[in-house]
Amino acid sequence: MSSCIENKQSNKPFVSAVIVSAGSSSRMGGVNKQFLDLNGLPVIARSISAFQENGLIDEIIIVTRGCDIEKISCLVKQNSYTKASQIVVGGSTRQESVLNGIYACSADCEFIAVHDGARPLVTQKVISDTVCNAFKYLAAAAAVRVKDTVKTVDADGFITATPDRTFMRFVQTPQVFEKELYLNAVNSVADSSGFTDDCMLIEAFGKKVFLTEGEYENIKITTPEDISFAKVFLDRRKNHD
Repeated sequence: MSSCIENKQSNKPFVSAVIVSAGSSSRMGGVNKQFLDLNGLPVIARSISAFQENGLIDEIIIVTRGCDIEKISCLVKQNSYTKASQIVVGGSTRQESVLNGIYACSADCEFIAVHDGARPLVTQKVISDTVCNAFKYLAAAAAVRVKDTVKTVDADGFITATPDRTFMRFVQTPQVFEKELYLNAVNSVADSSGFTDDCMLIEAFGKKVFLTEGEYENIKITTPEDISFAKVFLDRRKNHD
């Protein structure tokens, strides 16, 4: 990884970050999680900041709901997110939202780094490691090892198997892909509307995705208690600085 980061200013592929924040926040009781305060900054602002600060990222595309464009535009101006080149409306599915973001990327874009707007605690190391692995393997995603024993069950709730957790991972974002590979997959895979992450698209296309070591603190804000966890993690980081 070090050589990739050291040479980031010379002969580096152009990387566009596509930050997706077009969800309905249904599990937050109707409250838009993107704008919840997280130790002085909205959730979405912390996510954008992480990519603004990373030297491997050249531009940022933000994908959101139409009703939130003006609010996010104000956040971009207030926080001087100079890499934020476009704010676009998402689609009816995650796949459509990501594609809307990709279509808004610069013509120079060679790699896309797709990130959940609701993962505000992603670190510079995770972003850089994942991008560098994508340069090498064309497709990479952040992931962490499964800690608990996992069971599969039948329709009635009875255990059918206990998979070996040695080979299991919880996948996170960013997920980084060569742009051409991603678009080829989009044009070749018949139905990707039900895919819950972008790795599934590449897998369905028959290509491999390398999993980069992520961090357990890189949580996705989904339910109200996640905000409390995120604040604890941020406080701990502040105390360690």
